[in-house]
Amino acid sequence: MLAAKLIDNVWSTRKADSLNGLKFMLAEVIGGSDDGQRLIVTDIIGAGIGDRVIVCTGSSARRMLGNDDIPVDAAVVGIIDKSCNFG
Repeated sequence: MLAAKLIDNVWSTRKADSLNGLKFMLAEVIGGSDDGQRLIVTDIIGAGIGDRVIVCTGSSARRMLGNDDIPVDAAVVGIIDKSCNFG
């Protein structure tokens, strides 16, 4: 899992049918060796721009969506209320 900050919405008018109805956002990793890396995440919990979030990746992200065949690699699974170790 990664800690990240949501920095923008991602809009896509054309995408795979399996992605219809999903909300995508641009996230920037906070801390660790991937600090500053940006990735597109699927938000399944209603987080917003500026929120610090917990992101799971790979098969764990797909499992959160209930479909191992969906082409998603990262999903927001929690909103961070407080942390002492990263920005």
